Amino acid sequence: MKPAILVIDMLEEFVHGRLRSPQAENIIPSIKKIIEAARKKSIPTIYLADKHYPVDHELKIWGPHAMYNSPESRIIDELKPDENDYVLYKRNYSGFRGTGLDILLRDLGIDTVILTGIHTHICVLHTAWDAFYYGYNLIVVEDAVAAFSEKDHEYALNYMKQVYGAKIMKTSEVLKVLGKEE
Repeated sequence: MKPAILVIDMLEEFVHGRLRSPQAENIIPSIKKIIEAARKKSIPTIYLADKHYPVDHELKIWGPHAMYNSPESRIIDELKPDENDYVLYKRNYSGFRGTGLDILLRDLGIDTVILTGIHTHICVLHTAWDAFYYGYNLIVVEDAVAAFSEKDHEYALNYMKQVYGAKIMKTSEVLKVLGKEE
């Protein structure tokens, strides 16, 4: 297994702003532990961050959010990328669409993506969809992703497990897996 950590939309907008998940702040410690373990093993950490233009399609549904160069589009301070991390910007739900993520993962020799972040039933789910179709193995860290409601969260976890064959793991399990990486 050659994994990469994907940190999806841990932005001011989704953690502290208008479209925040009630559980967003609770998943920060888990994501931080995973990132720290990955860095120790030189496992790539890739941040996928909404950064919208006024013409973006999804604004019709959600209204303006995480707008280009707004304070709301910043990655939260608690999870700031370091100089060895990658940050890719997206204008839709999936971290693969128009971001260069697939090319980056292939250049890094990655075969497994470990998904963390916001929102389990939207951006995490759609990123998992594309990861599955691009042929990546999927691990979704159930206590390092969150949604607007527990119902949305559970629905998305079950869907990713049943439809994409994702392994649903807790942070403690992922840390053990990362500890075994060479």
